[in-house]
Amino acid sequence: MNALEIKNLNKTFDGFELKNINLELPKGYILGYVGQNGAGKTTTIKLIMNQLKKDSGVIKVFGKSYEDGEEVYKDMIGFIGDECYFPINFTLKDVISTLKDFYTSFDESKFNEYAEKWNLPYKKKIKEFSKGMKVKLSFASILSRNTKLLLLDEPTSGLDPVVRNEVLEILQEYIADGEKSVLFSTHITSDLEKITDYLFFINNGEKVFYDITENVLESHLLVKGGLDDLTKELKEKLIGYKSSNFGFEGLIDSKNRDHISKDLLVEKPSMDDIVIFYINGKRD
Repeated sequence: MNALEIKNLNKTFDGFELKNINLELPKGYILGYVGQNGAGKTTTIKLIMNQLKKDSGVIKVFGKSYEDGEEVYKDMIGFIGDECYFPINFTLKDVISTLKDFYTSFDESKFNEYAEKWNLPYKKKIKEFSKGMKVKLSFASILSRNTKLLLLDEPTSGLDPVVRNEVLEILQEYIADGEKSVLFSTHITSDLEKITDYLFFINNGEKVFYDITENVLESHLLVKGGLDDLTKELKEKLIGYKSSNFGFEGLIDSKNRDHISKDLLVEKPSMDDIVIFYINGKRD
């Protein structure tokens, strides 16, 4: 069974259009949802959570749609954004009380285990928490429920590298039993390379590609050379490139490697390289 299925999803508002999004995320895997600001990532997540009403299309979480039953649907989903969603004057006691009221599957003892594991202070107000502590509080609130699908919208933004790695470890532990999945939206592409199984790249509300992460990295090449090497034929084959007085750098599909001169330097691209060249296109 798929953890998440989206079919022919469309939404138009405020001059923006999400166009015919289709994806399947099997249970037990992490999907990286990548694109620049305004590409449609947050809109998609809000549609999955039914915070926005779709114009058309189907969204199912473990085979259930929102229309099949709001309580069951919402209880399967956990959401973490780049800001803590609890009031800043709350203490952990207030958080526990709120979660008890809203979610039938909330387990207070499990929450306390995570709070103690991550040294979250019980008496301090959330406004006194560090950024890293707020993120861990969000995870404690999610992991102490019977969630099956995590929706993450820039959760590692602004975190130091140590805490970011801790978050990535939490995600790997979450899917370890093969029954849960994660949709991870972020602009920190190094995180995507480390942890995702699948990548969905969205730009201007449309799918650019959706594939296994390893396939995405292996199916592209970074090409570097002098301006004389940037022929018309090569330009046509490049997905994107940038040139200066010192030469050029571009991205090409590895299927077109026969069009690369032996004089050119060829490297394996980073996820950053791939995303940037797809977005920026061809620039002289």
